[in-house]
Amino acid sequence: MSEHDASEEILRLQGLRKSYNVGKPTEVEVLHGLDLRLQRRDFAALVGASGSGKSTLLNVIGLLDRPTAGELLLLGAPTRSMDDAGRTALRGSAIGFVFQFHHLIQAFTALENVLMPLMVATGKPAPEQIERARSLLAQVGLEGLDQRRPDQLSGGQQQRVAVARALISRPALLLADEPTGNLDTKSAAEVFELFRKFNREFGCAVLLVTHDPRLSEQCDRTIELVDGNIESDDALG
Repeated sequence: MSEHDASEEILRLQGLRKSYNVGKPTEVEVLHGLDLRLQRRDFAALVGASGSGKSTLLNVIGLLDRPTAGELLLLGAPTRSMDDAGRTALRGSAIGFVFQFHHLIQAFTALENVLMPLMVATGKPAPEQIERARSLLAQVGLEGLDQRRPDQLSGGQQQRVAVARALISRPALLLADEPTGNLDTKSAAEVFELFRKFNREFGCAVLLVTHDPRLSEQCDRTIELVDGNIESDDALG
């Protein structure tokens, strides 16, 4: 959406550290003082070997876990000392998540699954929200399938429902964790194109965690994590 300034800062990490078992003999620091910025419309891949800290970093960025030190600003708001209710509200309004496993609710239709974040936040969805969900399903290529349950959809179609669900709250930041890891090559390419489409049209920043170099090479920027440090950050252009 063109009213958003592409230079608007969505995310900033300042000296971000994350340790587990703090204060115990088994304490281990996983993230070692990271600095990172994401602007609106950024389309970045986060890459690194298993154990490099990618999942930990994604959980911290997604406000699912707190940093041990440093600060994480989301839409300019410092979050480290924010209370749980504030973090939950900010996460719900500002961040969309797409995982390797779509985590759809089997008893719900595609439409109900897309509406789930809004139903959790506000209860019964308003008519305009239902219309927005239908429109999103059409935009991800599932027009006319809104009443199907997940077991009536292919794997690629289920992941498209998950993409629509992540976008229903019009997030400023879309976090995708190995989103095509379970898909065949054709479905993977289609889901990747959906991220591109919404990055362009909605102006949401995209941070995509992937092991697949074919995907990371198609991103505008690649952030490489090595042993809990940002080893390189190739912002193109």
